[in-house]
Amino acid sequence: MKYRTEFDSIGKIKVPGDKYWGASTQRSNKYFDIGDFLVRPILIQSIGVIKKAAAIVNSRNNDLDRRIAKFIIKAADEIIKGKLNDHFPLKVWQTGSGTQTNMNVNEVISNRAIQMMRGKMGTKKPVHPNDHVNKSQSTNDVFPTAMHIAIALKARKKLLPSLKLLEKELKKKVTQFSKIVKLGRTHLQDATPLTLGQEFSGYHSQLKKCIERIERALNEIYYLAQGGTAVGTGLNTKKNFDKKIVKEIKKITKLPFKPAKNKFAALAAHDAIVNFSGTMNTTAVCLMKIANDIRFLGSGPRAGYGELILPENEPGSSIMPGKINPTQCEAVTMVCVKVIGNHNGITMAGSHGHFELNVFKPLIIHNILQSINIMADSSNGFAKYCIKGIKADKKRIKSLLDNSLMLVTALSPKIGYDNAAKIAKNAYKNGTTLKTEILKKGILTEGEYNKIMNPLKMTKPNK
Repeated sequence: MKYRTEFDSIGKIKVPGDKYWGASTQRSNKYFDIGDFLVRPILIQSIGVIKKAAAIVNSRNNDLDRRIAKFIIKAADEIIKGKLNDHFPLKVWQTGSGTQTNMNVNEVISNRAIQMMRGKMGTKKPVHPNDHVNKSQSTNDVFPTAMHIAIALKARKKLLPSLKLLEKELKKKVTQFSKIVKLGRTHLQDATPLTLGQEFSGYHSQLKKCIERIERALNEIYYLAQGGTAVGTGLNTKKNFDKKIVKEIKKITKLPFKPAKNKFAALAAHDAIVNFSGTMNTTAVCLMKIANDIRFLGSGPRAGYGELILPENEPGSSIMPGKINPTQCEAVTMVCVKVIGNHNGITMAGSHGHFELNVFKPLIIHNILQSINIMADSSNGFAKYCIKGIKADKKRIKSLLDNSLMLVTALSPKIGYDNAAKIAKNAYKNGTTLKTEILKKGILTEGEYNKIMNPLKMTKPNK
């Protein structure tokens, strides 16, 4: 491999000749070789958006040579389109402000622009990574701004569509199962009847509320720190730079971004992201309940609840022929555990905003983007490969309902709680039915019993 020599304030360092990064990136590669998680492309692309927007504004303000700005914009566009992904080798675990990642982008844009201008890479001429690419910026406002851009892009384009697809499929089941009366369960014990559609309406309502929470939390994400520079004062920027650059970011992303009202808070704290993560944490709790219920209701086929017939997507066992497992449900529950764990990390990291800067930024954005990705992917799969194909085992449902002792609850208003309890216990003890015991005791006639004991009527309030 051929190398070229680059330099920074510390001195000279060898850099791979075919890469656009520079000295700062190379040092980070050496000193922060921790784990195998790379900074996510969407975050790099979001920083590219900022660099493009800054070049446009700086050029218009006559603070940046128009020709230099032109090639910075061209290089930034390549980053935004993902064409230069191989030139971003840095790991997540680096300085808490994300300086190395910001410099990685600055250096790549600088060297790529120099190359396009037929200059010599590594010379920082005519495009300097700090003086030109990073002009009117600091890592301290670039990185949190990129965090918000990345979250908004992923939430709008991936997370919300996936959750809404799942919500749509659950809603279909509410209608499809509306006439199927089944046994309810509380405390894992038999309870009074409801329809399978009513049971699924609970799942649908839960998820719909979660989507609404995420959308509300996203409104806070649209406020950007850009323009605060080092500590929130806006040092080395011109008046209204923050408004102008956010306007350009808005144009590029087609999302409703706004300048943060208080830049000091935007740099020193990440409460908006902690809050957004909190809504995802709640969604994980919701999905865990739904996936587990469906997994249990589909258990069997002979020895479980067996009320639902889940789609057969793949063989379930390497040793037991013919076995089919609730794999989509299991995948969702694992994702939920990870999202909940990620939220705990984000919460802790968010609480460590010391003085004018939170220095847990790479961890925060890594966790939240991971949560968004895996929740979106698992929800999409859950909707397509599980919920959509679920069928009700009507025969099994009717059998369990007919043998239930808790239907006796409908008799309480007529024969009293104590009598009803005795009837239920006798039926359980003798292995008989409620009807048998009622008629044996002569408490009701068969006609009276049949009139009261209508499971469908038990799924709604009395008239």
